[in-house]
Amino acid sequence: MKIKVKNSIHSSYLFLLFIGCTTVVFSQEISPEQLQREARKEVRDGNKLYNELKFDEAEAAYKRALAKTPNYPTASYNLGNSVYQQNRNKEAVGQFEIAAKTAKDKFSLAESFHNMGNATMKEKQYAQAVEAYKNALRNNSKDDETRYNLALAQELLKKEQDKNKDDKKDNKDDKNKDQKDKEGGDKDKKDDKKDNENKGKDKKDDHGNQKKEDQKQDQKEKKQQRPSELSPEQIAQLLEAMNNEENKTQQKINAKQAKGKKIKQEKDW
Repeated sequence: MKIKVKNSIHSSYLFLLFIGCTTVVFSQEISPEQLQREARKEVRDGNKLYNELKFDEAEAAYKRALAKTPNYPTASYNLGNSVYQQNRNKEAVGQFEIAAKTAKDKFSLAESFHNMGNATMKEKQYAQAVEAYKNALRNNSKDDETRYNLALAQELLKKEQDKNKDDKKDNKDDKNKDQKDKEGGDKDKKDDKKDNENKGKDKKDDHGNQKKEDQKQDQKEKKQQRPSELSPEQIAQLLEAMNNEENKTQQKINAKQAKGKKIKQEKDW
């Protein structure tokens, strides 16, 4: 009996000792301060990789930082930059939105909105870009780069809206033209039917009446003829002139975009 009791006491002691050691180990693993230090190190490593243009590796480092500290605005912002540099613009917008929600000052908030505008511009979502740049200026009114990008986004948005208006007008004109053509076709069918009914009677008319009928037929045929079309050479010249004008306009837009759409550099610790 003594042996059983002794063994029982010994086992209980070892079990309590194991629980205590495990509690100490786990409490050290989940320390918020330790996680924050590790997250900061991941961000510094990510910044180094970013500056070496290793954007995919930088992305992985920022994600590791966020896994340790989810509400980490710098990591979210820098992750958005690394994703943006890989042309995954929609993902970048999502990260900049998170960074904006967790930003701790107006300058950081303005930076997030600025890059959000850049990402939506690349997706040709000009209305969203305009709103993002406006939000950036509300938080940093002295940023000339944001102001320039806003003007460019507004210009492209206006051109898009004008084009949509022209397309709607063209569709309406085409619809009206089709309706007129249909009405004209119905009228021609009625005229043909009437001509067939009077064909026998026309044969009995004298020479003067036959001549008058021939004149009517000539007028009818002239009415149905299409306006004279351009020659192939004229069409080629016209298309070339249009292409040249379009290329000039596109070159101007590209030049403005190259000057105005600069990604803001990520923050360093």
